[in-house]
Amino acid sequence: MTQPPPPPPQQPPHQGGFGPPPGGQPQDQQPGQPGVPPQAPPPQPAPGYGHPQPPQQPQPGYGYPQAPQAPQSPQPPAGHGYPGGPQAPAPSPYGAQPGYGQPGQPAQPGYGQPGQPGHPGYGQPGQPAQPVYGQPGYGHPGQPGYGYPGQPPVPAQPHTGGPGGGPGRRDNRQLLIIVAAVAAIALIIGGGVWYASSSGDSGKKDTASSGGATGGESGSGGTSTGGKEKAPSDPAAKVLYRLPMPAVDDTTATTGSWLTDKVYAKTGNAEIGGYDPVKGTRLWTLKLPGPVCQATRHVTADGRTAIVYEPAMPTKTKPSHGCSQVAVIDLTAGRKLWTRVVKAGDETVNLNNVTIGRSTVAVGGTAGGAAFSVADGKPLWSPKPGDTCYDAGYGGGEKLVAVRKCGAYGRRQLLIQTIDPASGKVLSEYKLAKGIEYAGIVSTDPLVVAADLGGDHGISDFFAVDSATGKLRSHISAPGEQYAGRCDAITRIEYCAGIVAGNDRLYLPTEQHDGSGEHGQTNEIVAFDLATGRQTGQRGDAGDGYQIYPLRMDGGNLLAYKRPPYDKGGQVVSIDGNSFKETVLLENPATRDVRAAETGMSPDYAEFLFGQGRLYMSAVYAHKQRSSAFGKEYLALVFGAGG
Repeated sequence: MTQPPPPPPQQPPHQGGFGPPPGGQPQDQQPGQPGVPPQAPPPQPAPGYGHPQPPQQPQPGYGYPQAPQAPQSPQPPAGHGYPGGPQAPAPSPYGAQPGYGQPGQPAQPGYGQPGQPGHPGYGQPGQPAQPVYGQPGYGHPGQPGYGYPGQPPVPAQPHTGGPGGGPGRRDNRQLLIIVAAVAAIALIIGGGVWYASSSGDSGKKDTASSGGATGGESGSGGTSTGGKEKAPSDPAAKVLYRLPMPAVDDTTATTGSWLTDKVYAKTGNAEIGGYDPVKGTRLWTLKLPGPVCQATRHVTADGRTAIVYEPAMPTKTKPSHGCSQVAVIDLTAGRKLWTRVVKAGDETVNLNNVTIGRSTVAVGGTAGGAAFSVADGKPLWSPKPGDTCYDAGYGGGEKLVAVRKCGAYGRRQLLIQTIDPASGKVLSEYKLAKGIEYAGIVSTDPLVVAADLGGDHGISDFFAVDSATGKLRSHISAPGEQYAGRCDAITRIEYCAGIVAGNDRLYLPTEQHDGSGEHGQTNEIVAFDLATGRQTGQRGDAGDGYQIYPLRMDGGNLLAYKRPPYDKGGQVVSIDGNSFKETVLLENPATRDVRAAETGMSPDYAEFLFGQGRLYMSAVYAHKQRSSAFGKEYLALVFGAGG
């Protein structure tokens, strides 16, 4: 039976992922910043700089997971500061990138570590690693590989197809070409550098702050077994309530949704609404002077979160007023506790991202990073004038991790720094390879970094780092044609979807591939051991016609959402951290209108929260209601077993 096309997912007009913001503005300079020449306006109005950037459409493809490379030995410290000087305007990220096998650029020396034997398939031992380096674009199979100097990886064995079919046998001539290419390419991975508490240029002020609340987001660490989410006697769910799409004249960002024991909160058009989690009755409305640009997923123990927003509403003559206002919101009371701006000299800084790490709100952008006390908004540090490095953004939760950029575009050095949330003091540091432009924080505890080593603005590799010492624990290669999940690491730093770290594991979904049943495409979740970088052999199957996405950790269990085929409702399942046995926690209705509304919100683009047996799905953009054969669009949909 042929599956009819699903309704298009809720997407904004610009597909970003690893790429430039709307209008094509280079990421390392912004109009109006000191030392930056004026930029020509984009041809069409677009959301202001700092708005969430939606990802590129995932490319079809199917392949076996990659085996990791051996951990690197730490290199001697080379100094915390890196000369960069005034940065020239960056070339378009879509053009040729220097380094990493691009013509005209010499390869960087690696550290001579031999590769590890790989595990083909989904945790099946017995095959060597498949080469993956040098991808021409996200989702393109059959790329030449790379390896450590003196030890190129062995090409993958011929593949005659996975479950339900897959790629055919690779041509031997192509393998010879790949092997030849492998021998000429060196992997560039930086060594970890540990800093004593008294050393390191953090570019931040040593200022005390009161301790207290911890980040409330699940999915970043924890080795306990079991979870809070229990299987009901009957997982059949119904729609508890729908939130209508706000009336807007143009596409407007509505990023931000939070769930506590007392309230479900969702960003609307220049406002945040608080709702009864079960009934959907509005509890409060917080009006804002302009649209919300960014929002952290973290919530403190006492129900506080943070946002970045514009100081005024967009107009035809001024479609953006800049994302300059950072505020902390009390989700229980529905009120703004404080608002601050960040300045570099006399200039107000546009902010690209915001997070909460324990008791600290941290914001970042191309002008540098800043931080404030969650409790009262007391400034903790701010951009340092004349600093040739800057904090592009932060990952939060139980720890606070900075992605610090040094050097000019094309010669970038990224430093992954675990810092003291109260003072900004650097506790440990890991250096990524020079030339890597973008990196995202998947999790701060355990510390997992996502990066693009192929220069195609997708995620290609993950690095597990010991946050106490800054040493590399493992390196996991995960090419885009084989694995799904994404990170918008250009601006939002810690925004990753469909990628979860916990139980000292990294859980990744595979790309869709042909299934064995009548519904067509399906996929799996596979687990990697962060201590070794190897697959654990655990695999969670989506099932015929379903597509499975990791959501978060629930104690030692993994929660995942299953996007349904055309004749069923979606599911939320709990996957046992040891046995990988799946338990259905929720199954949505299969009626046509409900299914159309549900599949209109793809987990690649929309925000998904699951808690207390209920699933909350919400859009990150609002626009004029469009006539659609697939049904009405909503700001949020809430499913549960009762109400």
